[in-house]
Amino acid sequence: MKTILLNGSPRKNWNTAMMLKEAQKGAESVGAETEYIDLFDLSYTGCRSCLACKRKGAERCKCFWKDDLSPVIDRIFAADALIIGSPIYLGDVTSQVHGLIERLHFCALSYDDYSNYFTGKVNVGIILTMNAPKAFYSAAYGGKAKEIEQSFKGLNGSVETYACCDTLQVKDYSRYNMAGFDENHKKESFPDGCPPE
Repeated sequence: MKTILLNGSPRKNWNTAMMLKEAQKGAESVGAETEYIDLFDLSYTGCRSCLACKRKGAERCKCFWKDDLSPVIDRIFAADALIIGSPIYLGDVTSQVHGLIERLHFCALSYDDYSNYFTGKVNVGIILTMNAPKAFYSAAYGGKAKEIEQSFKGLNGSVETYACCDTLQVKDYSRYNMAGFDENHKKESFPDGCPPE
């Protein structure tokens, strides 16, 4: 079984990365072959609407744009599972995750009848990390999380979201103008699944 893990955070050793690395250990413990990728290390954009994937006779479920993301998309379509993590910035996933979603979705979308060219099955786990407390996530971000889940339904597998809320943003709040946050509360309430560094 092949599992692709994608870190959509610019921070390689913080909340999202820690959660993904724990998920990677879990996948490996049941025999999965894993590949971990930091999206911020790749050079790519969102969909450019070049329409190469819509040409008659073109290979389906393939992004033909020549950049670092196209081969990753190929590997996602060939995988058994995808675990993608993103911090929530201004109420949404990062732009790198949005770019991935555009490209992944568009190259599998038929413009003949709006069906899905992809016939395989990739189960998807979505990890969202955020400074917001759980109650705020449920009230304000829950709908957005459902939209993100919907973006991955075209992979024909199950899609599950795990929200890691009220996370530490920095190691030492005294060094920043962040008086609106209670560092001690965050250290006490940080879930066991995502320990502070």
